[in-house]
Amino acid sequence: MAGVAVVRISGPESDNILRALGVGDLPAPRYAALRSLQHPDSGELVDRALLLRFPGPQSFTGENVVELHVHGGEAVLSAVFDAIASSGLARMAEPGEFTRRAFENGKLDLTQAEALADLIAARTYAQRSQALLQYDGGLGALYDRWRAELVGFMAHAEAEIDFSDEELPDGLYERVVININELKQQIIDHSHTALQGMVIRTGAPVAILGAPNVGKSSLLNALARRDVAIVSSEAGTTRDVVEVQMNLGGYPVTIQDTAGLRQASDTAEIEGVRRARARAESALVKLVVLDPTEPDVPDNVSAVIDASTFVVASKLDIIGSRFSEIGGIPVHYHVSSVTGAGLDELEADLADRIAKCLSGVEGVVPTRERHRSALAEVIVALERFEQAELPELAAEDLRVAVHALGRITGRVDVDEMLDAVFRDFCIGK
Repeated sequence: MAGVAVVRISGPESDNILRALGVGDLPAPRYAALRSLQHPDSGELVDRALLLRFPGPQSFTGENVVELHVHGGEAVLSAVFDAIASSGLARMAEPGEFTRRAFENGKLDLTQAEALADLIAARTYAQRSQALLQYDGGLGALYDRWRAELVGFMAHAEAEIDFSDEELPDGLYERVVININELKQQIIDHSHTALQGMVIRTGAPVAILGAPNVGKSSLLNALARRDVAIVSSEAGTTRDVVEVQMNLGGYPVTIQDTAGLRQASDTAEIEGVRRARARAESALVKLVVLDPTEPDVPDNVSAVIDASTFVVASKLDIIGSRFSEIGGIPVHYHVSSVTGAGLDELEADLADRIAKCLSGVEGVVPTRERHRSALAEVIVALERFEQAELPELAAEDLRVAVHALGRITGRVDVDEMLDAVFRDFCIGK
């Protein structure tokens, strides 16, 4: 429920729907006008709404678009939807259908459509900034430029095939090879930023690890400021990974509470330990929690400690003392999940580490696995081009690279991926 709700209609019948709702004279394009909405069947007053018309192709979808700014109550919206449906001229949109129509009508490329979804879902400054850069068309423009360059190089390479009996400029093919090598390096450097782009979009993974009953779930609850994980004195309570999304210093973070690392005895706990180790391998930062009351650190816990690890001694409220090391492992932080002691310092340093890992990249970056995969295909094709022994094979490798870049922006062969791109949009976008 909200004070105002916006109902959007797109398609050739948009103006006729307004007429069916009895609005009288249609407002001029892009000028707001207050009108009464009536039910097409009964003539009953539905609501008084602010109307806006956006004739195509100068609209979001490229079609005729109408917006009804109505009161946001549930009963009002239900009556408005019923009135529109009774006109027989419209149906409810599918998730992402407005954006899909915008793509199909050439108003957006696929990278911009994906960026719009990211912008709607953004929870942090970094996510918003990254999504806006991509939505402005920077990523698509970069890939289109590279694609155009490759098309030009491909024309030169094919000249070697089509006009092999004629005199071509000296060193033409050699210059193409040099230019392609330079472009390939640009693409390689760009693809190396994919991890940062994907992490900013989904959240930097931070895994909480340690032996059973050392206070991992309590630490997660303390960081989240709410009870997310079950806390119990019984060892092995956490069997699956429990995740919490947080905003640290403007960057999105996914804190992951994992099963205690030990020699598990039952099937469920064995799987929990396996998942914990998997999260340890994929985490950007690891928080390894040690219990000061246990002087020995199990081998399977010390094995996950490395340079990316923050070692945290728990139960400061019980122990009251700080230790430089536990079981030969240097301790970085002492915290109490009960009193909150030490949490501010831990959060501040964690935010600083995340910022250092994700900052330093300028401009647009790949944000999805499909971007990274297509770029990898481009790089492999260009590497094959360098080794090609026949001009025909070299030209084919360039065609593969051009095709892969085109798939990212939706220039070629995208029908099979459209459902996947738009299915996560909300209704009305």
